Amino acid sequence: MSEYKGVLIVGELSDSSLAPITSELLGIGRKLADDLGQELSAVLMGSGVTNTAGEAILFGADKVYVIDNPLLKDYQSEYYTAALESLCKQVMPDILLLGQTPTGRDLAPGLAFGLNTGATLDCVQLSIDQDTKLLQQTKPIYGGNAFAIYVTGESRPQIATIRPRTMPPSAKDGSRKGEIIAFDPGLDTSVLKTRLLGKIKDEVPGPKLEEAEVVVCGGRGMGSAEAFAQLQELSRILNGVVAATRPPCDAGWVPSYYQIGLTGKLISPTLYIGVALSGSSQHQAGMAGSKNIVAINKDPEANIFGIAHFGVVGDYRKVLPSFIERCKELVSE
Repeated sequence: MSEYKGVLIVGELSDSSLAPITSELLGIGRKLADDLGQELSAVLMGSGVTNTAGEAILFGADKVYVIDNPLLKDYQSEYYTAALESLCKQVMPDILLLGQTPTGRDLAPGLAFGLNTGATLDCVQLSIDQDTKLLQQTKPIYGGNAFAIYVTGESRPQIATIRPRTMPPSAKDGSRKGEIIAFDPGLDTSVLKTRLLGKIKDEVPGPKLEEAEVVVCGGRGMGSAEAFAQLQELSRILNGVVAATRPPCDAGWVPSYYQIGLTGKLISPTLYIGVALSGSSQHQAGMAGSKNIVAINKDPEANIFGIAHFGVVGDYRKVLPSFIERCKELVSE
């Protein structure tokens, strides 16, 4: 496998600039490449993305491959997979990293199949084994109740996706220099098996749930849509975002795009406040990466207390008013 060298990250863009997940990929990619004594490369795909390549170099890439093609204007799995497969066969990276985003988790399995290798999705930690020089990939299993470390065998590249906000982003260095390489994957319409009919964009006020530093989440115990107004007040004070477990979303109390869990969003905020929720394994799978977890529940045996850093046992109707007032005082100090 000596012909496979270097780390390649698949960057994503947001409003014509690097998406937050890209700087996180560059951060962990830089560390892995340095541990191996090899280069870090990035690939940016889309239409009209060439001007963004220099930004990836400032965030740590030694090389940036730009696949700029009108066929890549909108994300379509077949085009993007074919373009990446073509690049990987020429560049032959030892490690290929993507984000655990809708794009990354769609691309990784198909790309692994096309390259005859494996892929480990939703990793929360990556490291290099100093003896074997293989990539150690740590991910949650059993609904987040345990962690497993995976190591790829003989197949290459070693493909992994990383959960957003679990790894520190790289710092921008205006003095960094690198190489920008235009790559033509030879795309044609014959690879397309599906057709994009249109796009529907959710107009979500405030910061995205996946990117929020503070998340205030309510559960079934809130009892009604009206009860979530208290959570809205708390989130405003802390400059956060309100979220919910699956039952409130199923009941129509909260829009489904605010759902956290195995069948919802994966988050890793600095502060997570869980109110009137039991903390099922499905929900924990979506929020267990939170840096600081505060739980409010009247049931002292609720699962959420098993992973909470701070807990309040009591009816949220009695606890929240005082909690909100104290938060106001702390914020104003």
